[in-house]
Amino acid sequence: MTLAAVTGRFQPVHAQHLELFALALAEHDHLVVAVTNPDAGARHTAATSAHRHTDEANPFTYYERVRLLDAALTGAGIAHRTTVVPFDLTRPSLWPEYVPLAAVQYVRAYSPWEKDKAGRLADGGYPVVVIDGDPATKRDASAIRARFADGTWVELVPPATVPVLAELLVSR
Repeated sequence: MTLAAVTGRFQPVHAQHLELFALALAEHDHLVVAVTNPDAGARHTAATSAHRHTDEANPFTYYERVRLLDAALTGAGIAHRTTVVPFDLTRPSLWPEYVPLAAVQYVRAYSPWEKDKAGRLADGGYPVVVIDGDPATKRDASAIRARFADGTWVELVPPATVPVLAELLVSR
């Protein structure tokens, strides 16, 4: 069995995440979806990303993101080929306990942060496939989160996640 991995915060999961999952699964038998910043203690500043450690950029808990990912993966018909795990980017010595080193890490690079992440993963011993992303076409989770207040976020997330996300937003 060949193994791929995609790491991200998934705050929330959106269509471009699903596209990257599909690219990885086109080449591999199974995908590990590795959720970064799984808890508040895993959040640290990064020179290449000014926001990824902030509370505003991390509104959902690990548990809530797993619920959203489960809905998205099921809706896309790929849940049976995926495993969702926590993945603390600040603790590389533990990475192989969550994602085997044989997993090919797929990173779509829109900015210096993703290129930095790809380098960190490669330094950690993973084979890495970097896919260049056009910043002009990037689906930005920050923009999705900004639309939570007025309800215009619905068209920006996978349809299967809408009921879960609506429930989470009401409970806040």
